[in-house]
Formats: sequence, C-alpha cells, structure tokens
Amino acid sequence: MNTSKYDQLFQESIDEKESFWKKQSQNIKWFKEPETILSKDENGYPIWFEDGQLNMSYLCIDKHIEDGFGEEIAVIYDSPVTNQKQKFTYNEVKEQVSKLAGGLVSLGLEKGDTAVVYMPMIPQTLFTMLACARIGVIHNVVFGGFAPQELVVRIDDCKPKVLITATAGVEITKRIPYLPLVEKAIELSQDKVEHIIVYNRNLIDNQHEFFENTIDYEGLVQNSEPADCISLPSTHPLYLLYTSGTTGKPKGISRDTGGYATALQFSMKYHYGIEPGETFWAASDFGWAVGHSYSVYAPLINRNTTIIFEGKPILTPDAGTFWRIISEYKVSTMFTAPTAIRAIKKEDPNGELVKKYDLSNFKKQFLAGERCDVATLDWFAEHIGIPAIDHWWQTESGSPMLGLLTFDEEYQIEKASAGKPIPGYDIKIFDENGYELGPHHEGFLVIKLPLPPGALLGVWNDYERFKNSYLTQFNGYYFSGDGAIKNEDGYIFITGRVDDVINVAGHRLSTSEMEEVVSSHPDIAECAVVGIDDQLKGQIPFATVVIKNGSTISETDLEKEIILKVREKIGAVASLKNVMVVKRLPKTRSGKILRKLIRTMLDGKEFQIPSTIDDEKIVEEIQIKINEYRNN
Repeated sequence: MNTSKYDQLFQESIDEKESFWKKQSQNIKWFKEPETILSKDENGYPIWFEDGQLNMSYLCIDKHIEDGFGEEIAVIYDSPVTNQKQKFTYNEVKEQVSKLAGGLVSLGLEKGDTAVVYMPMIPQTLFTMLACARIGVIHNVVFGGFAPQELVVRIDDCKPKVLITATAGVEITKRIPYLPLVEKAIELSQDKVEHIIVYNRNLIDNQHEFFENTIDYEGLVQNSEPADCISLPSTHPLYLLYTSGTTGKPKGISRDTGGYATALQFSMKYHYGIEPGETFWAASDFGWAVGHSYSVYAPLINRNTTIIFEGKPILTPDAGTFWRIISEYKVSTMFTAPTAIRAIKKEDPNGELVKKYDLSNFKKQFLAGERCDVATLDWFAEHIGIPAIDHWWQTESGSPMLGLLTFDEEYQIEKASAGKPIPGYDIKIFDENGYELGPHHEGFLVIKLPLPPGALLGVWNDYERFKNSYLTQFNGYYFSGDGAIKNEDGYIFITGRVDDVINVAGHRLSTSEMEEVVSSHPDIAECAVVGIDDQLKGQIPFATVVIKNGSTISETDLEKEIILKVREKIGAVASLKNVMVVKRLPKTRSGKILRKLIRTMLDGKEFQIPSTIDDEKIVEEIQIKINEYRNN
C-alpha cells in the first residue's frame, strides 16, 4: 500500500482525534452541527458529537431528494426464490417510509420507544428501519431464521411497543411461516407487545395463520399521513442489535446516530472507495450488523443504489446467481461472507458460470464475517479477476476496524490478513498481563479508548455487563474477544475467538447457549459444544456429551433428538449436526472442561496434554471415540 496516504490519515486520527473527526462529521448534513466533539457519558465512557442534532432517515432519503436526485434508483429488490424484481426511486422510498412512520405515530409510538422487526429480505424491512429512524423509535431487527425463544429474549429485554413482521420468509424452495413463531414468542414473553403489524406477502394461502388483533402493514401505510423527520440528538440510539454473548444471554448492543452516520460516510469514501451514484451490494441479512450498516444505512447515506437480495449464493437457481446480479445491476462493489464464495466454488470449481456474465463494472469484492482461507482468495482472483479484500469488524464497531483504504489505488493485499487498523482504531496486541507484543506473537486484540465514532454506545440498560464484557480486562482499552498476530509491516491476522463464541458462516453464535439447550435433554449428564473447522462454513458446532447412568436411549436417537432440540430453540442457523457420546469429558483438576483440547482433537491437529488435566487416560478414550465416530 502506498503508505503515505494511509499513514497520514491514520496518524491524524490517533494524534488529533477531535479535529480529525470534526472534519469527517462535516461530510454529513446536520440539523445542528456539533460543537462538543468528544465528551463522556454519565459512566465516564467516551461519546461523540454530544450536542449535534440530525436524523438518519433524512440523510438516507430526504437529503438526496433535496439535492435533485429524487428519481434516481435507491433500492433494488431481487428475489429469485419468489421470482420478483422491483426498483424504488428515492421519491418512492420516501413515500413508503414517511407513511409507515405516520402509521407508527398514529399507534402512539414516539421518540425513545422500541420496535422489534422480525422480517425477511424484502423492501418493507428496509422501509421499516428507516420509518423507525424517522421518528426516533429505536429498532431491533431480528434475523428471520431465529426460533421463538430468541425473539422472547429480545422482547423481554428491550420491551417493544410494536412488533413488525411478515407472513413468511422463503428459503430456496420452502416457505417459512413467521406468524406461528411470532404468536409462540408473544405467548412466552413476559412483556406483552401492544401492537403487531403484519406485512402479508400473499405467497400462498396463509390466512389461517393470522391471529387476533394484528394490524395490516399495507392498510396502515395507505391510511396514514406522512410523517416528517424529527431532529434527534447525535447520541440518540438508532438501533439495538443483539450479539451472542459468552454467557449465553445475547447482549443488546446500542448504536448512536451521529457518530455512526459519520463513520459510515467515512468508510464508503475511504475504505470501500465507492462514488455516489454507483451500485453497492452487501449480500447480508438485515438481521446482522452488515445488513444494518451496508445493506441499508451506508449505501443510502452515500447515495449508492443498494440491493436487497432474497436468495442464496447457490441453488437460486444455480451458483451463478451472484454474477447475474452483479451483471444485471452493474454492481461496482460487493460485500459478502467467505462462506458464500466457498459455496459457489464448491458448485462451480472451474468458474464456468462466471463466463456467462458481463462483470465489466465490478471493481472490488469485500469479504468479512470470518477469516477467509487463501485457497478461496486464489480461486476468486483466478476466475473473477478482481481483488477480493478481506477485512474485519464486529457488531460492536458497526463498521470496519481492520481493512485496506481502497480509495488509494496503491493499496496492497496481504493474503490471510484482515488488513491494517482503520483510522480511529488504535489497535494493540497484548499478552494476558497487558504487555504489548511485538510482530509474529499471538495475543489479544485490544483497542485503546476512546473508540472512534460509530462504535457501540454500550449494552442496552446494562452498563455493568458492558463494562465487564469489554472494559475491565485491560484498563483504558476495549477488549475485542479475538486473538491476533501482527507482522512487521503492520498487517494484522485474526486467529479466532478467545471465548466461546463461534463463527458459523459469518454468524456469531454462542456455544454456551447451545450447551444449555443440549444439557437440558433428560438423558444428558454433561456436555461441551465447541467450534470445529469446516471447509464450507468456516466453523460448525460439535457437541460431545456424557449420557446419564441408567439411560437406555441409543446414540443414534440421542443425536437426532439433540439436533432437533437445538434447531427448535436457536434455529437452523446453529448448524449443529454432530453429537458424539463419550464416557467422560476432559477436565482440569479444578473441574473446568478442557474445551480447547476437545476442539484441537476433533480438528485432527497436534495437541499437548495440558499439565492441569485430572486424568491423562481420558485423552486416549476420546481419541478412540473420535475414530469410531468418524468411521460410522
């Protein structure tokens, strides 16, 4: 990379934080420009642009209309699973969003209320998010593949006044009815939601699934007066997004408005290097952080056409669907998880389907969500012929923390690395005692406070949990929970989670949450769920279980029941398909389960027997069991 441009920006962001971010904040339109750039909240945690006033819905829609771009295409919807395609101009998006916002106001919603959104990849989901932002309602979008229990946790934590859903999602060929799941969640939740709004997709007859007192989404939009954008403080939470926590209970990450808008604008210009008016496609579900930041807010702030894709990288109808979309809509920059590229590569190893499409507008492919293996990067370079750029960030940051600033065309890719620290992120690699490590030593990735604009405000209504999760491990630093290594040129390599959160196809899932479900089976005495390497998904969960004495259940039946149980409680996204019965689990003398040892053995890697193990013979027992399990 031409270091001068990167180094200059990065150094300025660290040495002159306030003036750097003040300058960046001037690239978005404020109703009242901030004078206080960096300050602290009541807990002493750093916050940005405290006295600024703005509105995210205005930045995404109204501003572009005022600037004369109302007839430009803002949103493209492409759904190979329902054979639908739609385009919406900024004017059309504004009409939908402002009338839905008016509908929410008519139901009594006001600034500071919360809404849970449980919807598939359809335009109405994006409209709902922007409608909430328009009137200061804090949205919590829940991934449509989650089971009712996951909805319950979120309803009970954020106490929404309204739940907005649709009749169904579609997975390749099957319809996933949402309403029975929502009804079940409402039944199980402690807090009753006042209003349930349902968008009827009219896919097939689903009238029998409707339950009492639901409000028709389309009727509400049609019969409501449009609502204007209200002026909101910069620190007003835009949304909550629940992330898998190490204790199993998801954490409600709270995001501000002004810092986030500033960071997104910065990332589009410098990191993704994309011009207004171009088409940007993040193939992510709205329920994940990438879907929030790069399917909705960032492209629209930057006046890029964004694509809502309802389908999969394969089987909708084939492994060429990504290239079709890129060709059809002249996508210049795309963003997906490495899993998607691996799935395409597996189906089309020689890139035959790529040749069918004109990819001349396609300039850059970004990957994130999990580490990308070099073989996949090489395949992409060979068959697509444009750079595939890995980068790294977290739900907590809301935008990239490591990456390459591609606005400078001299950037250089270092394979298997997630790039260099993004301006604002003062990243260090520490050992467990808080000493900084030199190049080529693995340690904990930490970030010196303050985090730059756009990073989390905290955990919803739980400062103690926020502090204990992120701020107490190393004083004055944010603890990422990831291990990393730095090389002498400043490139950073992420080595994986240091806690129990695993990364399945770019989705962070808690193994302790899965363990809770597995251990609730009546025949299970104890269990350990670990993430093992998987060629396609990066990681998949694997359960090792000890059966209760006296149980008569067969191993095959037990495996089936546990897989079903995890699917019911967490959802298919958990991908638990392997359950191995062992006599006992390896433990330390103090009784801690040696999960790392189990994981290393299952991956077939070299391992050392920890000196703290209470009985070495167990290692041999497990090895025999692994060999048997693999051969079955």
